[in-house]
Amino acid sequence: MKELLKVSHVSKAYEGFSLSDISFTLPGGSIMGFVGENGAGKTTTLRLILNLIVPDEGEISVFGLDSRRDERQVKEDLGVVFDECSFHPGLTPVEVGGILRGLYRRWDTPLYRKMLRDWSIPEKKKVKDLSRGMKAKLSIAAALAHHPRLLLLDEATGGLDPVMRGEVLDTLQAFVEDEDHGVLLSSHITSDLDRIADYVTFLHEGKVIFCEEKDRLLETYGVVRCGAAEADGVPAEWVLGARHGRFGSEVLVSDREAVRRMQPDLTIDRATLEEIMMLMSGRNEQ
Repeated sequence: MKELLKVSHVSKAYEGFSLSDISFTLPGGSIMGFVGENGAGKTTTLRLILNLIVPDEGEISVFGLDSRRDERQVKEDLGVVFDECSFHPGLTPVEVGGILRGLYRRWDTPLYRKMLRDWSIPEKKKVKDLSRGMKAKLSIAAALAHHPRLLLLDEATGGLDPVMRGEVLDTLQAFVEDEDHGVLLSSHITSDLDRIADYVTFLHEGKVIFCEEKDRLLETYGVVRCGAAEADGVPAEWVLGARHGRFGSEVLVSDREAVRRMQPDLTIDRATLEEIMMLMSGRNEQ
């Protein structure tokens, strides 16, 4: 399977924060959920991929090309949506399309106008007068209209209502039916990733905690729900994280069935992506 994006041992240091030895690979025909708490380094990583900032160490290749040396060629095939609409507030969606048509060789005006209609985006209303959801839809339409091979989405669906978000997720799944396409989707909405992600990369405090197939995570990881005394008895070799409260403990384990065989009396549930993130990062401990 062709690699569309490869981030290899990338580091970037700022005062008070650093990305440390970030590595992951996005295969063609797949969607990768890019998750982590606020400040974990997701947006910094996306900015590094886009060559908006320069890494201190490491290499980034997109479509097998160097993201810095071949920047112009790479960006022709990238579609990018950040969490805030980047278009000038005084422009209309039609005017946005007119500007972008001059920037991309494969800009598809009929496709762009079709998405505006299908998603009920007012063509002649100024960007500043659009709702947050409308701005998000406009950004996604613009990202898709030049036929990119790779989409980088940073919290792009956060402003959408559930119906519209579902339509966008369907669009992303259709997009990766072509194995020459891929999506890197940074999102706090773990239900979206449950639905469409093929892989999940989890950042915590500037480090990659894991990069795994989503289905393997959900099939193998488990949460032991028990009292404090029982939590101490969960086999340590399987424990990935825990939180303890007045009413009991939750322990994340990497192999649900192995723990169940060793301690059949424990209550072990399948772990959700949200639980995996929270328990591995140690959040909400009491």
